[in-house]
This record gives sequence, C-alpha cells and structure tokens, in this order.
Amino acid sequence: MTLAANALIAGLEAISRERPDRVLRLRGALDSAGALEEPYELLIFRGFSSSTTHPTGFDPDQPLLPEGVRLLTAELLAGPLDPAAEQVLAAGSNPQAYLQAPAWL
Repeated sequence: MTLAANALIAGLEAISRERPDRVLRLRGALDSAGALEEPYELLIFRGFSSSTTHPTGFDPDQPLLPEGVRLLTAELLAGPLDPAAEQVLAAGSNPQAYLQAPAWL
C-alpha cells in the first residue's frame, strides 16, 4: 500500500503546484507493530508535503510515507493555511478524488 500511497502523494503534489491558494489535508492511520494504530495527518501545499503528526524526511528521493500508512480522508482548505481562521472548502472526500484538477475548485 505504501508504494501506491506515495504515488498518490506525488500526483497530489503536482496538482497543488498549480493551486497555491489551496491546501490539501489528508488524514489516516499508521499501523505500528505491536501497538495501537496512530493518527496520521499530512498537508500538501504548493507542491510540497509535510506530516503534522510524524517526522518528515529531508531526502526527496526517499518515500515520504512510512510503511503502514493508510490515507482515509481528504479536506480541501483555503490557502495559505491560517490555523486561527481555517476555511474548509470541501471535507470528507476520498484522497484519490483530488487527483483530478477540477476537484481543487
């Protein structure tokens, strides 16, 4: 699943480069060996991704997502992101829906 998820992220990053007025928030879970699953959150803005819940690597040639991540939902936000006045434009979508540029409104 991680290879497919990393390909998904690459496609979403490409589209986000064309939409600097949008932030895509992906939420899901990280399965940990012998532990309960942990919440996982990723933001995509202007072609870059960063996890808000787990460390993000510095090497762009390495996969962004750790092994065991499942991305479950996506929210489209007005960008740049202002946590004090967050504007949700679309919520509760499947992350793959945003592989189509028109979904970014």
